[in-house]
Amino acid sequence: MEMADQNSVAKSAVSNNGVQPKSIEDFDPPAKPRRNKYAMACATLASTTSVLLGYDIGVMSGAIIYIKDDLKISDVEVEVLTGILAVYSLLGAAMAGRTSDWIGRRYTIVLAGAIFFAGALLMGFAPNYAFLMFGRFVAGIGVGYALMIAPVYTAEVSPASTRGFLTSFPEVFINAGILLGYISNYAFSKLRLNLGWRMMLGVGSIPSVLLAFGVLAMPESPRWLIMQGRLRDAKLVLARTSDSKEEAALRLADIKEAAGIPEECNDDVVKVTKRSTGEGVWRDLLLHPMPSVRHVLICAVGIHFFQQASGIDAVVLYSPRIFEKVGITSSSKKLLATIAVGFVKTMFILVATFFLDRVGRRPLLLASVGGMIISLGSLGMCLTIINNSHTKLMWAVVVCITSVLSYVAFFSIGMGPITWVYSSEIFPLRLRAQGCAIGVAMNRVTSGVLSMTFISLYKAITIGGAFFLFMGIACAGWVFFYTLMPETQGRTLEEMEQFFGKYTKWRAVAREIDLQRRKEVVNGSGGSGEGQLGK
Repeated sequence: MEMADQNSVAKSAVSNNGVQPKSIEDFDPPAKPRRNKYAMACATLASTTSVLLGYDIGVMSGAIIYIKDDLKISDVEVEVLTGILAVYSLLGAAMAGRTSDWIGRRYTIVLAGAIFFAGALLMGFAPNYAFLMFGRFVAGIGVGYALMIAPVYTAEVSPASTRGFLTSFPEVFINAGILLGYISNYAFSKLRLNLGWRMMLGVGSIPSVLLAFGVLAMPESPRWLIMQGRLRDAKLVLARTSDSKEEAALRLADIKEAAGIPEECNDDVVKVTKRSTGEGVWRDLLLHPMPSVRHVLICAVGIHFFQQASGIDAVVLYSPRIFEKVGITSSSKKLLATIAVGFVKTMFILVATFFLDRVGRRPLLLASVGGMIISLGSLGMCLTIINNSHTKLMWAVVVCITSVLSYVAFFSIGMGPITWVYSSEIFPLRLRAQGCAIGVAMNRVTSGVLSMTFISLYKAITIGGAFFLFMGIACAGWVFFYTLMPETQGRTLEEMEQFFGKYTKWRAVAREIDLQRRKEVVNGSGGSGEGQLGK
C-alpha cells in the first residue's frame, strides 16, 4: 500500500511538472562513444595506399646493394636512383589534388594503385639503369597520388573523437611497408645477383592490385559528395561514419556552410555554386591568402619540411651503410639489422595511434622531436668516435645501434604520424586537397634532396657530422612547433580557422573558446557536438 502511494506521488509529480524525476543513473558521467568500426574500416582501406611508399623505401635500401654490384653504377648514381622517386612523386602529388576534386577521393586512390603497379613491374623487368630510372618515374607518380589522397580521405570520413587515431593510419602503413620491404630484401638476397634485386622490386606490384580492389568497397568522402551537390549520398555516409545522429547533423551543417549550400536546403541533389574544383584555389592559397590561410600554410609546409629534414630517410634508406660504418660488414647481417629498424619503427607507430586522441598533437609532437634530438646527438657522437678510432669500440657500436633504434622509435611515436594528421585537418574544406598537395610537395622535395645527397654529405663533413646537422635541424623544428602550431585535438575541421592567423597568440583564442564551451555546458546548450565529442 505504501509502495502504491509512492508510485502515485511520483506519477502526480510527472503530470504536474511535466518532468520525469531523475534517478541515480541520470547523474552518471556520459559514456565514452565506442570507436566507429565502419569509419575505421574506411580509413584502413584508404591508408593501405601508403604501403606503396613504405615498401619502396624499405626494399630500395637493401636492393641498392645488389643493383650497384650488378649494374656497376657509381655512388652518385646510387644516390640519384635511391632518392629520385621522391622528386618524381611531386608530379603525382601536384596532379592528385585536382584529380581528387574531379573524379573523387575513392577513384583517385584506385588510380594511385594502378600507376604504382605499372611502375613496380617496370622496375622488376628493368634490363639496365636507364630503364630502371623510367620505372622509378612511373612508380613515383603513383606514390605522389597515394601520399596526398590517403590523409585527405581519412580526415574527411573520420568522426572527431577518433580523427587523430584514424588519420595516423597512413603513417602506420608506411611503416608496415618499410618492414615488408626489409623482409623482402632478406628473403630474396639468396637468389643469384641479377634476379634477386629484380624480385625485390617487382613483388611491390602485388599489394597495389589488392589495394585497387579493396578500395572499391569504400564509400566516397562525404565532403566531396556535398561539393558535388549529392546531399542524400553524403547523409548516408555521415550517418555511418559519425558517433551519433547529432554529430552527423552537425558535420552535415558544417560542410553545407563551407560549400555555400543554404542550411534549409535538404533536397537529394542540389546545385552547388561554391565548387571546390580548383577555381581560385591557388590564388587563395599562394597569391592573396587570408592571414588564417597563410598561417595554416606555414604550419603545413613547416611540419612536412622538418619531418624529412631531420634525417629520417637517411636512417631508413641508408641504414645498411650506417651499420657498415659501425663495423657490420656482412650483407645478410646488415639486412637483418635493418629488419630490426623496421620492426621497432612499426611497433612504435602502433603505440602512437592510441595516444593521438588522448594526449593531443602538440605534447606528443614536442616529446617526439625532443627524443629525436637526443638520439641524433648520441648517434653523431659515437659515429665520430668510431670514425676516429683505430680499434673496435664495442660500447660505441652498441650505443650507435641503440641510437638508431631509439631515433626511429621517437620519430614514429610523434613526428611521423602527426605530420599527416595535422596537415590534413587544418586546411579549410575548399583549399584542403590543394593545400595538402603543397605539403606533400615540400615533403617529397626535402626527402629527395636529402636522399640524393646523403652519401656526398657524409663524405664531405663525415657521417657523424651529418647526424649533428640533422640534430640542429630537429632543434629548429622543435622551436617552430612550440611557437606556431596550435593544438587541434577535439576541434571540428571547420572550426580550425579561428586558431590560425594569430601566429604566436593562438593560445589566447583557445582559452576563449574553451571558456565559452564551459559556459554553454553549464547553461545546458553545449552538451553535444563534434567538437565536444572530440574533447
